[in-house]
Amino acid sequence: MSKLRQQLIQELVLRGFSPRTQEAYVSAVYQLAKYYRRSPDQISDQEIRQYLLYLAQTKKLAASSRNQATSALRFFYAEVLARPTNQVVRVLPRVRQEVRRPQVFAISELERLLTVGCPHPGHRAFLMTVYGAGLRLNEACHLKPEHILSERQQIQVVQGKGKKDRYTLLSPRLLEELRAYWKWRRPGPWLFPSSHDPAQPMPDGTAQRMFHRAVKRAKLPGKGGIHSLRHSFATHLLEAGVEITVVQRLLGHSSLSTTANYLHVRGERLAQIGGPLELLKLSKIA
Repeated sequence: MSKLRQQLIQELVLRGFSPRTQEAYVSAVYQLAKYYRRSPDQISDQEIRQYLLYLAQTKKLAASSRNQATSALRFFYAEVLARPTNQVVRVLPRVRQEVRRPQVFAISELERLLTVGCPHPGHRAFLMTVYGAGLRLNEACHLKPEHILSERQQIQVVQGKGKKDRYTLLSPRLLEELRAYWKWRRPGPWLFPSSHDPAQPMPDGTAQRMFHRAVKRAKLPGKGGIHSLRHSFATHLLEAGVEITVVQRLLGHSSLSTTANYLHVRGERLAQIGGPLELLKLSKIA
């Protein structure tokens, strides 16, 4: 391991970054060095900017991916190489991201996804858990049997995003499904283990492929990745009249404005609303 790489990891650990973030930041700096075939401390500011253009124009990375690379490089040059912060920010601008409404499944589509799309009991239990509890992908993959609190009708999320613990919903229907899954699979330390190594949790990539196969099998329109199930969970709760502050706690959002992104309604719901003019008794003009 190079000295700079070791220093970067040490700084990330000291600041409490999660292992996933550490891996992403180290990879971003490595990719820059690989692109120029030089140590990153030997790369000029102009070359760094040219690399960002390469990510945008040649690699055509999404704004979120480019911003993650920018954050990693900012951290490296400011915290490891101790360059002035204002200089680093000027050299490494962040990308303005488009504001897009989360795409959600209709209730009828979810019914089809979890029946026609999931003939495998393990896949059905996993996707039902993601939707029924509003979990992030990594949170669902790292569930353990002891996190299923059946008497309290809750699921405990341990060290979710931002290293925060929280509790979310465990409905009677989901509990019944998980009990049937438990009898069928008898998993070990992880509720949803890897098929290759039961001592390890299911990899995120495996879960994403499982979801996309289910969507294709059910012949449903694409709504993005498996995170659309979490979007659907939040949207359906709000449409059912659950208070937004409750949904915020279930999702583990720090800011209420993040949860407010789900305050939209689907087209079929709009069609059911007559509009305020329907409340008025107006006579026709002669």
